[in-house]
Amino acid sequence: MAYFLGVDTGGTYTDAVVLDDVSNVILGKAKSLTSRHDLSVGIGGAVDGALQAAGVAAGDIALVSLSTTLATNALVEGQGGRVALIFIGFDDDDLTRGGLTEALKGDPVVRLAGGHNHGGGEAAPLDLAALEAEVAALGPEVMGFAVAARFATRNAAHETAAREVIRRVTGRPVTCSHELSAQLNGPKRALTAVLNARLIGMIDRLVAACERHLAQVGIDAPLMVVRGDGALISSAMVRERPIETILSGPAASIVGARWLTGAQTALVSDIGGTTTDVALLKDGLPEIDPQGARVGGFRTMVEAVAMRTWGLGGDSEVHLQTQGLTGGLKLGPRRLIPVALLAHEHPGMVHAALDRWLSTETVGETDGRFAIPMTGQAAQAGGLGPREAAVLARLTKPMPMADALNSRLEAAALDRLVQRGLVMIAGVTPSDASHVLGRQDGWDASASEKALRLLAKRRTGAGERFAKDPEVLAQSIIDQLTAQTVGCLLEAAFSEDDAFGAEDPAALASHTLTTAGLSQHRGIVEISAKLGVPVIGLGASAPNYYGAVGARLGCEMILPEHAGVANAIGAVAGQVSQRVTGMVSSPAEGRFTAHLPGGLEHFSDREAALDAMEAALREEATARAKLAGAVDLRLTASRDLREVEIEGRTMFIEANVVVTASGRPRVAHDRAVGA
Repeated sequence: MAYFLGVDTGGTYTDAVVLDDVSNVILGKAKSLTSRHDLSVGIGGAVDGALQAAGVAAGDIALVSLSTTLATNALVEGQGGRVALIFIGFDDDDLTRGGLTEALKGDPVVRLAGGHNHGGGEAAPLDLAALEAEVAALGPEVMGFAVAARFATRNAAHETAAREVIRRVTGRPVTCSHELSAQLNGPKRALTAVLNARLIGMIDRLVAACERHLAQVGIDAPLMVVRGDGALISSAMVRERPIETILSGPAASIVGARWLTGAQTALVSDIGGTTTDVALLKDGLPEIDPQGARVGGFRTMVEAVAMRTWGLGGDSEVHLQTQGLTGGLKLGPRRLIPVALLAHEHPGMVHAALDRWLSTETVGETDGRFAIPMTGQAAQAGGLGPREAAVLARLTKPMPMADALNSRLEAAALDRLVQRGLVMIAGVTPSDASHVLGRQDGWDASASEKALRLLAKRRTGAGERFAKDPEVLAQSIIDQLTAQTVGCLLEAAFSEDDAFGAEDPAALASHTLTTAGLSQHRGIVEISAKLGVPVIGLGASAPNYYGAVGARLGCEMILPEHAGVANAIGAVAGQVSQRVTGMVSSPAEGRFTAHLPGGLEHFSDREAALDAMEAALREEATARAKLAGAVDLRLTASRDLREVEIEGRTMFIEANVVVTASGRPRVAHDRAVGA
């Protein structure tokens, strides 16, 4: 028998399942709190619990597969380590394109002459001496480098040369844009490379933590990681290309949803601690987003399932809106540590602070908030300003936020530490509301009650309290989560419905007619609306929230038995796949250039150039698939030719050649095969 272990590390929980690959039966499952300070603790708790529940020995596990939402969450919340961008052959205007400036968030940029032209010829020489001086100064201040050169997909020589210099001088990780995408659009490639560089440390720590615990318990099996398109890659490969794990958890949830339900057409909605991820299953399969994954407002060049991601989850920050006379609520996009969870781990400190705040008539600006240092993130602390460094030095342990700040000016410094992932904030979340209402009982419900009582004392624009008691406020928070989830599902549905063409799906979802239709309005005009496909609700908290969501949308709500560990199930139900792309261009009539991985090669015959390109791509795809951990490879190739008719003659412009190598994951008993 073959036993597979699936692990999913989310923002709040780490899940694990043991699957019998022969009978397709879940033998055991377990959940453990994700331990940010040392990810191996949470992974170990989930893995050990699943093995015990399954009654399977560690040595009998043949394959381990990991999915994660950590990269997705970091981009949604605007977090990640400080990086430097080496921008070769571009001008200042290019920095403002494709959201690159927003993605950099003030991180350093080194602009150098160089790059290539559309045909792959050198536009200007690369000044390696200037590069060496710049990166030597930046090395101690950043955790990694992103390199993007103009037309690097046509000739990667300058990116490759820059990478060698940076590695030799600094020893820091380097991400080259041409390794992440074969498409044109340099600023967008640069953005993807920046995000990849920012995530390297986080994903490296996750993989290392998983490997460390597997070795400790005696699991000697390959470790795979779920990519954003649902395919699997080896842990070694994902350490170099962590950007490919954005939407890893959501992609695994799609695979898990299909495995659990057998559904052919449905919206899959996965609610975690930080995000809600929605995708459409059509004929049993999700679509791949042709424009690249969009996460946290950034459109990347990473192939991933066509999924919409919102910063809305069980641990979303609760915002009280004081504009107007009545006030209101909004959730997300930032994740907070629930007060109930912090009190579960630090009861004395949390309850003492809450009791002190409740004893006064007025509510202070930071009352109900706590700051928690992320001790495992010290390697990302380079490049801090004096205020950030002072606040971080003061945060030797979890404490009330006010105790970490000496002045109002330091509040902005604390926000920057949160963005860097060096500090987390605890405060009221929907999870706390669920504890108050008795829908959830895993942590400290009394702390949640105190925190919501404190929040309810805050005043609206009319001077009235936001709520008369914690229970009323808790129900308002749950109702707001329902309303925002309904909006997410409607927006996804409108975007997938061809009848609405280029209409803005977000505007349609919030339109007065849509709202009236869901309420089955009966007046002079009668309007009815409902969702036309079932919704599969996934995530540990889905049973708490999604009944009301289904009722509002008038649709069937499917809540599978193992909905809480769907991502971990999907992690071991995927296949390995690697896709590579190359181009053949025609710089002049009768001349054809194959833009091969090793450089340009010129031909006088079009078919010879295409054959050479395909042969090189087959070799590269095979090598990548084997490196990603695949055996029993299947290769497919396609050619997309661009031609025009000029005066009755067919003129070749260029062609894209695509080769895909896919196969099943190599398990422990297959290691010698295809090695």
